Amino acid sequence: MGISCSPLRYPGGKNQMYATVRHIIETNHLRGCHYVEPFAGGAGIAVRLLLDGVVNEITINDYDIAIYSFWHSIVHDTADFIHLIERTPITINEWYRQKDIYTNTDMHTALELGFATFFLNRTNRSGILNAGPIGGFSQNGNYTVDCRFNKLRLTELIKKIAEQKDYINISNIDAKNLIDTFECKGSFFFIDPPYFNKGKKLYANYFEYSDHEELAQIIESALENTPWIITYDICDEIRNIYSNRIAETLLLKYSLQSKKKASEFMFYNKVVV
Repeated sequence: MGISCSPLRYPGGKNQMYATVRHIIETNHLRGCHYVEPFAGGAGIAVRLLLDGVVNEITINDYDIAIYSFWHSIVHDTADFIHLIERTPITINEWYRQKDIYTNTDMHTALELGFATFFLNRTNRSGILNAGPIGGFSQNGNYTVDCRFNKLRLTELIKKIAEQKDYINISNIDAKNLIDTFECKGSFFFIDPPYFNKGKKLYANYFEYSDHEELAQIIESALENTPWIITYDICDEIRNIYSNRIAETLLLKYSLQSKKKASEFMFYNKVVV
């Protein structure tokens, strides 16, 4: 598994792809580029590439207002976010309070929503925001709600990310619109859409078949001369949508409820992989 530079735990997170993505960037003489993730989620690869000096600038985009609020808060409201980490107890009672904030987004500030998102991500099973707490509501499991919430480590990581805020762009628009309107010169896109088969179970903003088709059409048109890679769960529907592309098969190892290996498609443009 790759070393995560993201404060978020993310279902299907691609941290272990870091070496692959870095190799593609360096092999294709793209070092120092503007790295773009239209479906950023945990953005572990983006953040690590920036911290390692492989890329000069990153764009983190997520259409989920909760995920966007998290990234916006740690980059632009860092001190207050860290203060919340330091003063907030990691208990099941606090879980209920943060769940209420997350559920009632319109009643809270971006900082409050961003922190609630972070809290639930760190305390829920597998980091899934609509899952229940680690250890269950009775907290009688092998692990308890605070076992993935190392305040010191997470605070130091957030500080390190915030130090690079001048080189981090954060947006909250539809990924298809971002791709269609982005000034592409000098950029490299890593596109990681919601899973085709399990997206509805994992993500607040999942795609229907028509969304996947439309995304492919926009990528082919707007990024015709731009280097990009896109990853997907393996299924016939996705292979048909990208039938004009060579399909590389990636073997990934990740955990949702249990450790397991899985294969995924990777399609690409204007790069040697």
